[in-house]
Amino acid sequence: MTFQKGSKALILLLALLTAVGPISTDMYLPSLPAIGVAFGVNNSLVQLTLSAFIAGFAIGQIFYGPLSDRYGRKRVLSIGLLVYVAGSLACLISPNIEFLIAARFCQALGASAAIVLSRAIVRDLFGGAKAARLLSLLGALMGVVPLIAPVLGGFLQIHYGWRANFGATSLVAGILLFLVVSFLPETLKREHTRKWSLRQMLTDFRQLLTHHIFLRYLIAICLAFGGLFVLISASSFVLQNHFGLSEIGFGLSFSVCVAGYILGTLIGAKLTHSKDIETVTFMGSALLAVSGVVMIFISFFDQQKIWQFLLPMFFSMAGIGLVMPQSMAGALTPFASMAGAASSLIGFIQNVVAAIFGIVATYFVGLNPNALVWIIGGTGIANFLLSLAYKKGWLFSDKP
Repeated sequence: MTFQKGSKALILLLALLTAVGPISTDMYLPSLPAIGVAFGVNNSLVQLTLSAFIAGFAIGQIFYGPLSDRYGRKRVLSIGLLVYVAGSLACLISPNIEFLIAARFCQALGASAAIVLSRAIVRDLFGGAKAARLLSLLGALMGVVPLIAPVLGGFLQIHYGWRANFGATSLVAGILLFLVVSFLPETLKREHTRKWSLRQMLTDFRQLLTHHIFLRYLIAICLAFGGLFVLISASSFVLQNHFGLSEIGFGLSFSVCVAGYILGTLIGAKLTHSKDIETVTFMGSALLAVSGVVMIFISFFDQQKIWQFLLPMFFSMAGIGLVMPQSMAGALTPFASMAGAASSLIGFIQNVVAAIFGIVATYFVGLNPNALVWIIGGTGIANFLLSLAYKKGWLFSDKP
């Protein structure tokens, strides 16, 4: 028995694969202080467990896609999940912080296969609006993970200790590996397989980076994801230190922003029934620009209220929810024979760009809390200008 194309079982499996990365980062966050105490190390060393995961997650994405274009999605995905299981078990038995950091890097190398190949599988099975619709739904489900994972992680920490989080990820990964091996059909068509070599991989990447449609949507993805990552990495400082919210208040406020993202993805999925990818992307970028201008304007008020921060941020996150899945589908659609390579390259570049945005935001928000909305608002305005330039044929146009 195999999961059929478009079946609820297949969509649920792809959703779970998409959620592997967020689960791995968000669920163990409540355990960070306990890990430091357990190993007798300071917070900076414990934070390296997160940094190591982000680095491994970015690096791993480079290779899985091109390898899957040669050897098939199912085989490469199975190997990636096996690496993830091994990394999770290594985290579970870590005797010291150095071992845990290395294990987290290994865990991330495996986790990156799930996100890259789930997108490639969507492209294998669907194209255009259907792919955008499914990616939007997967984005909505992935948006729920930051709401649930820390709560579950906190429960496991309180009742079973920090190692229980990695026991849980090991179990989830083992179940996913079983489902992939037992029920996932090979979605890469034989005529679309490609020879693999490092030289060929670099050639494919060069071809992708010189394709005007791919570039147009890649930049949109990077701007949108960069703005989202800035919110994730710096919002706690602004909401707790600048607005004086408690930990619970921060969690509730952050949930408002996440709700905006989820709403945007759901609206995007609905709109793809009647509108094309570029139209939906343009609408999302327009929402990003309007909310960006509003939040920047409000940032110059002498006395800011929390709702004046959250309301435009809610709509900004909704704009990101509209733009990102549509742009992902738009970038992958022209490349049936290179969907894996395209997904890998997008994943790597968006994570590198997001990391740079996060570093810059952390520095400038430390100097001025308003820098958070300036950066997020600026990326939204830039995304709209990109969409407008492409729509008018001023940029990345194949017209003479």
